[in-house]
Amino acid sequence: MPEPCVYVALIHYPVLNKEGRLIASSITNLDLHDISRLCRTYGVKRYFVVQPLREQRELAQELIAYWQTETGRVYNPDRQEALKLLQIVPSLEVCLKEIIKQDEEPIMVATDARKEFANLSYAEGRKLFLSGKPVLLLLGTAWGLAPKLLARCEYVLEPIYGRAEDGYNHLSVRTAAAIILDRLLGEPWWKSLKEEDHASSN
Repeated sequence: MPEPCVYVALIHYPVLNKEGRLIASSITNLDLHDISRLCRTYGVKRYFVVQPLREQRELAQELIAYWQTETGRVYNPDRQEALKLLQIVPSLEVCLKEIIKQDEEPIMVATDARKEFANLSYAEGRKLFLSGKPVLLLLGTAWGLAPKLLARCEYVLEPIYGRAEDGYNHLSVRTAAAIILDRLLGEPWWKSLKEEDHASSN
């Protein structure tokens, strides 16, 4: 089986606010750290944060720089290791150019909590992400990726459905990213359940 060739991009523009208007959202410190550690754990090749606002990019670079200093490296070397994957870029176009330098143009797969945009199940998505083809997973901030960006993507993953009886579905992007990457790249734990069921039936 070929090695997965997966990239992740956290999109701050174009995204929507709660009124459905196009905005550029702010960078969150936890998104930098937690999603970097997530990507490192699941073998993602590069984690891009797409932020068009210069002041926001500079702030993020300052936060990252601390963990690259001697003090930061000594205090938490695992975090410093994970942040090596992180790259702040001003646009999706720059992100794509960076990927093409290393591989080839990736298949873009978006995520969205609205089921009307979905055209890719997790079962089929897992096959794609484990195929060895370059794949770029787009995560939205604020109230989700703008429709014009979703339209650029070949695939949009189905939403994450929980167990809340009232249909509550409002995960943080960090939580959603962890669930998504585990479903697409994680250990196939359900196979052991099938083997146990088969053994118990014999």
